[in-house]
Amino acid sequence: MPDASSSSHDAVASVRPVVLLVGATGLVGQQCLKLLTEDPAVGTVRALVRRPMAIESSKVQVRVVNFDRLEQHAEWMAADWVVCALGTTRGKAGSKAAFRQVDFDYPLQVAQLAKAQGARHFLLVSAVGANARSRVFYNRVKGELEEAIGGMGFDSVTFAQPSLLAGERAEFRLGERIALKLGGLMPERLQPVSARQVALGLLNAAKAGRPGVHVLSNTELRRAT
Repeated sequence: MPDASSSSHDAVASVRPVVLLVGATGLVGQQCLKLLTEDPAVGTVRALVRRPMAIESSKVQVRVVNFDRLEQHAEWMAADWVVCALGTTRGKAGSKAAFRQVDFDYPLQVAQLAKAQGARHFLLVSAVGANARSRVFYNRVKGELEEAIGGMGFDSVTFAQPSLLAGERAEFRLGERIALKLGGLMPERLQPVSARQVALGLLNAAKAGRPGVHVLSNTELRRAT
């Protein structure tokens, strides 16, 4: 006769959500990976990355891909939740076209492929001020992506709209450092938010799984625990 406690454990393990994490090497992505890995309620975490990364957890699977060939990895995107923390800056991308490719084209294709594989909940790191009709290029691209993903038919969609992100980056950004120091003078809706708080907000939303499209404002993210 099978051990009752073992059967119970297997049953619980079988219903734990599989998570596809895109952008795991970025500021928010790293925090998402840490929280997802540590959370016993989360099952396998599939990290889709552009460059190799060292992982110590056995529950994390890593696949290094060419984001221009995402369709070649469609079957690997079968997951319950998709957390997309992929993004760059106009300066780092080098041009508007390159920025749009990373911040719009790639996330949208991930959403399309994951949806086709049965994903139920899509969670996106967007930005404060995202608006498809904005005159500001950055905000417009973010808003256009929100509109596109929001209309795809996921059971649940969550857009996190953080302001300036606080955390340890690999590269030095002078303007960002100055803005962080002056952050306390801004209205709360624009004050800096830690990458961990954004990740916490996303994880909480993923677990809640509320039907429909929802936005986590910068103020809400700053209060995430």
